[in-house]
Amino acid sequence: MKKKLNYKWVIKIVLISIVASMVFTLASTEVLGHAGWIIALVVLAVFIFLGIIFDMIAIAVVTATEAPFHSMAARREHGATASLKLIKNADKVTSFCSDVVGDVSGIVSGTTAALIAARLMEGLRMTNFLFPLLLSGAVTGLTVGGKALCKTYAFNNSTGIVFRVGKIISVFHRKSYSE
Repeated sequence: MKKKLNYKWVIKIVLISIVASMVFTLASTEVLGHAGWIIALVVLAVFIFLGIIFDMIAIAVVTATEAPFHSMAARREHGATASLKLIKNADKVTSFCSDVVGDVSGIVSGTTAALIAARLMEGLRMTNFLFPLLLSGAVTGLTVGGKALCKTYAFNNSTGIVFRVGKIISVFHRKSYSE
C-alpha cells in the first residue's frame, strides 16, 4: 500500500528540525560557555548517544511487525497500543527519529566538537591543526560505529525495542490525560 506524500507533515518536520537544531545548539553553547573540559566532553557524548539511540529506534520501528503487538494489545499489556501506533506511522517515526533527532544530533555534535577543539587550542595556545582533526575523526568514528552496532541490534531485536519505546510513550501519554 503506497502512502501519498503529506506536504503538511514535510513542512511540520522541517520546522521541528529547525527548532530542534536551534534548541540543541543553544543548549550546547550555553553549557560549553561555562563548563570545564569534562562537562564539555559529556555534552558531546550525550549528542553522539542521542543520535545513535534514535537511529536505532528508527530501524526497529521500520523492521518490526504488527502481529506480536496485536497479541500484546489483546492481553492489555502496557505499551502495546503505543507500539502499534509507532509501527503504523513508521514513515513519520523514522523521519523524526533519524532525520530530526539523529541528524540534528550529528550536526550539533560536530559543532560541539569544533567548539571544544577551538577552546582547547586557544587555551593551550596551539596552532597545530592535528587536534581538531583527531577530535573530528573520533566523533565521526564513534557516531558511525555506534550507529552500525545499534542498527544491527535493532534489526535483530526490533520487537523488544519498539515495545520498550511504546511503554515509555504510553507513560507520558497517560500523564497528559490525567492532568
